[in-house]
Amino acid sequence: MKLFVRYVLLALGGLAWSCQSPIMAQNMAESDSIAVIASTDSLLAQPAPQKLNLFQKVLKYFNESNEPRPDKKFDFGIIGGPHYSSTTKLGLGIVASGTYRMRHDSLTQLSNVSIYGDATTTGFLLIGVKGNNIFPENKYRIDYDFYLYTFPSDFWGIGYDNGNNNDNKSSYNRLETIVRIDWLARLCNNLYGGITTGFNWVKGSDFTKPALLNDEPREVISTSAGLALTYDSRDFIPNAARGVYFNVRQRFFPRIFGNKHPFTRTAFIFDYYQRAWEGAIIAFDLHGEFNYGDVPWNMLASLGGSTRMRGYYEGRYRDKCLIETQLELRQHIWHRNGIAVWVGAGNVFPSFSRFDWGHTLPNYGIGYRWEFKNRVNLRLDYGFGKKGQSGFLFNINEAF
Repeated sequence: MKLFVRYVLLALGGLAWSCQSPIMAQNMAESDSIAVIASTDSLLAQPAPQKLNLFQKVLKYFNESNEPRPDKKFDFGIIGGPHYSSTTKLGLGIVASGTYRMRHDSLTQLSNVSIYGDATTTGFLLIGVKGNNIFPENKYRIDYDFYLYTFPSDFWGIGYDNGNNNDNKSSYNRLETIVRIDWLARLCNNLYGGITTGFNWVKGSDFTKPALLNDEPREVISTSAGLALTYDSRDFIPNAARGVYFNVRQRFFPRIFGNKHPFTRTAFIFDYYQRAWEGAIIAFDLHGEFNYGDVPWNMLASLGGSTRMRGYYEGRYRDKCLIETQLELRQHIWHRNGIAVWVGAGNVFPSFSRFDWGHTLPNYGIGYRWEFKNRVNLRLDYGFGKKGQSGFLFNINEAF
């Protein structure tokens, strides 16, 4: 009897549970809803991300600008600021740099492009673009350089002796456009061959000593075409840590291209890069340019500038032929900071038969490096030369 009663009570209990379960389920659902609402309220109660002001945005941008972005199709950055040069005086420059791949694969080397502009208190105005476009699997490449500038310039005449004479210094206004494009195809491994094309237009005016021009025209157009051969095993073009770069160009400036001054030019570049100790890179550069024929004054080989013989006024020493070399040590110091020191020498001469070792010009200097983008440096260089000649330079990418 007791066992029967127990079974009846269990059955009634089960019936009571089944009758009450919808209400209990509703209560449980309401409890879950309350929990969800409470969770949502807690999320809404969290403070919103703090908005950054302009200064903080700029600071954040530069703090993160050198982080590698392998998944980004086009890694682009821009920077600008004041600078000073003994040649152009106080100015404001802006430089933008980008790296990209036409197809995302491990075989194709990174392409690069730099866009730059400058304006100074002397009236110097410059805008330009340069870069190396590498096609998939490195089968083809286009190396290009274009710039337009106007500049109240100095002119010493033609030849080492004129450039070495301080009394020859004169002034004139210069407006110039330069275009150079190399169209190259890979022949084997790191060897490329192809066609080089160029265009140069210059107009000089208001010469204070026109006799230094030797009665040459003040406005000159030079158009060229020729052959180019390039060997390039550099690991990264804008800032190589290892590898070899060799380029030779044979360019022709015939009358049929509209040149009033027909001449030919042979030029070569040999660069070598090697890691030394921790954070150090040794870079070597040898450059030669040899012109033959009726070469106009503006197309003569000119010593000085922002890449070689830094510190010399570009074009103070000019002649038909030029040889120059430099050896540079690049040392990483701390975080994104580094330094560079270099020594070099150069010589301008009218022909090999008249080459004079005594006319060799010394060069040395020191520079600061700041990594703007990943392995893309901003550089501040101060170069020194003969007779107290010196110059301060601001640019992007290494000098060579």
